[in-house]
Order: sequence, then C-alpha cells, then structure tokens
Amino acid sequence: MTKKPALITGISELAPQKNPAGQRTLALLAQAARLAIEDAALQKRDIDGLLVTPPSEDSAFMWPAQVAEYLGLAPAFLNMVELGGASAAGAVARAAMLVERGICENCLCLSGGVWDSQVFNTLQGKMSVMSQAEIDYELPYLPMGFNTGYALIARRHMQLYGTTPEQMAKIAVDQRFNALQNPLALFNQAPLTIEEVLQSPLITDPLHLLEIVRPCSGAAAAVVSRSKSEANTHTAVSVLGWGEACTHNSIVYAPEITISPVKQSARRAFAMAGLKPADIELLSLYDCYPITVIITLEDAGFCAKGEGGCFVADNDLTYRGDFPCNTHGGQLSMGQASFAGGMSHIIEVVRQLRGEAGERQVARNRLAFVNGNGGVMSTESSLILGRAEDE
Repeated sequence: MTKKPALITGISELAPQKNPAGQRTLALLAQAARLAIEDAALQKRDIDGLLVTPPSEDSAFMWPAQVAEYLGLAPAFLNMVELGGASAAGAVARAAMLVERGICENCLCLSGGVWDSQVFNTLQGKMSVMSQAEIDYELPYLPMGFNTGYALIARRHMQLYGTTPEQMAKIAVDQRFNALQNPLALFNQAPLTIEEVLQSPLITDPLHLLEIVRPCSGAAAAVVSRSKSEANTHTAVSVLGWGEACTHNSIVYAPEITISPVKQSARRAFAMAGLKPADIELLSLYDCYPITVIITLEDAGFCAKGEGGCFVADNDLTYRGDFPCNTHGGQLSMGQASFAGGMSHIIEVVRQLRGEAGERQVARNRLAFVNGNGGVMSTESSLILGRAEDE
C-alpha cells in the first residue's frame, strides 16, 4: 500500500512590519496560529502537534512550552526547529513525518516574531548568534556578520564563473515586479531597475543595499495534517518529498563556499518524491541575497554549475515568466520576519498551488520546489510540494 503524503491544510501570514508598534512575539504567533487553524477549518482542540522556530526577542528557554501555554494547546508532540533560514521548511518536513507516522493528526508550524534591532548591529548582538569557535577565532578579526560571508561567496562565484553584478541585480528586479502584486510585501510601492540596484550604496563589496534582505517583524503559520477537514474548501497541498543537509556552521569550515549543501538536500527531496528538477513548475528559493538564489538553482539541478548567472539573465523569473521564482517578491521585497523568513516561501507556494495568488497567479501550478537556507549556506532544507492528487 502506497503511503499517503501529509497535507498542508491551512496557512496564514501577517504583513511584515518595520516597526512592531509594541507587539510581542507571542502575540504575533497567536494571530498567525488562529488564522491558520481557521484556514484549515479546524478548532484549536484539533491541533496535537506544535513546531516553532526560535524567537529573537524573548527567552528561548522551553520556547515550545511557552508558545503552547500562551496558545492554550496541549500537544502530543512539540519541539523547536533551529536551522536558521531553513527552520520553516525543516518544521514542515518534521510535521509531515509526525502525521505520516500517526503521531499527530494536525501539526501547527509557527515561525516569526518581533525583530530585535540590536541583533547583528552590536557586538553583543553578533555574539548571541555566533558559535564559541567563531567568537574565539573569528570575532577578533572584526567580521561584519552575514553580509561578509555572502559577499565572499558572491565574489568567489564571480571569479570562478564570470557571474556579473547585473545578473545578480536582475533577481532583485524580477522579485520586486512580483511584490508589486503582493499587498503583504514590505516593498511593493515601486518597481526596480538593474541600474537602481547597482547604484544603491555598496555595503560589502560586491553586495549593494538593495541586494540585502531587510529584517522585520511578522509571523506566518502552516497546518500539516493527515487528512483535510470536510469543512475545508481549499485545495490541499501534499508534502511529496523533503531533504536536509549540513556541511558546516561557520563559512571558515565550508568545504567550498560556492557549493551549497542544497546539492544533497534537493537530491534527497527529489528522490523521495520520485521527481526531477524538470518536473517543477514553480520555485520558491530562500533569497537573503541574490547569490543565494543563483547557487541554489545550480546545486538543486535547475542549471549546470557556474551557469546560474546566465540562467537568471536569460529567463523571466516573474509570475508572468517562463521560470517563475519567488512570486511573492522573495525576502528581498517581502521582508525577512524575525531571524529568518523562510515560512513566507512556503506560504506563497501553497497559495499558488491552491490557485489563490490573485494577480500574480502562475499559469502552471501543479508542482513546486521550496528551499530554506540557514547560516552562510551551511544548512539546507528542501521541500517538494504538489496539489493533492485526490482533489
């Protein structure tokens, strides 16, 4: 008997905010949880699994229990998934395992919180997200944080493969086009041009301001279920495959900085789903920086190694294009909620597969690939999602 895949039956997403206006992380998560449970046509009592990503402003001590208590849940299974930007995809993968094994019927995956502006902007903030090895052996040389790591990756890719600033900037431009049709996006007021991206301030060579993700406050949630409620009128979305991989924590120990562990995580996800990159019609790729998208396209198998720059230049990545990618605007235009905004990539794919994306709805919406990226391309979590076959 063929195993029935887990279903994403409910979703929600709050509009990202630059200023949280006094709200706290638990309050944001509660809003997102309520909306996702309602979207799944369930009651709070139906939720028996809880997976949360780490908070940025509250104590993480027994964080899943804090969230469960605040929401009034009594889950049979709860956990915190801490994979950086891969956390949301990792949470959905774990939820799928829980419901497929019969441990939970309906698992709530929560991500987001209030952005603490001190994180990454002060020495103490930097140290709070660094390993002891990084503090002992890297901090004395005054690293600038994630910008520095991704700048090194981008420059190395340019040196090895001839990738150009214009090619990287085009990703931000195409994603801004998508964001213009997304009322939730943080930056949806005006289009971008490649020239505007490259004329924005150079922050860490070769990264410009408009190529760097904007942390913000927000929250999103997904309900992963064994089956869909009879009252649920949405098209269910199947979790067909998933895969994870990690090759390092600090970029200092990366085997090769232009090769991401998505090479392994995507391969595992495609193998589980029994599919290949050519089958995919929609992509939602973690985009803290454009170079992340380029390397993910290469290592996940959508183009050959070193051809990512030419690939994004030659293909239309907008929702109207031949290769739609990050149709919600990606994090570059949507904003990155709390430590990592990877849940927004999952929410957008579910909307698209349901046929509920409005003006930015893609024409082909049967199968999608989602990828979450943690750290400096150190931990990857990949998902293959598709419309449920019985609908």
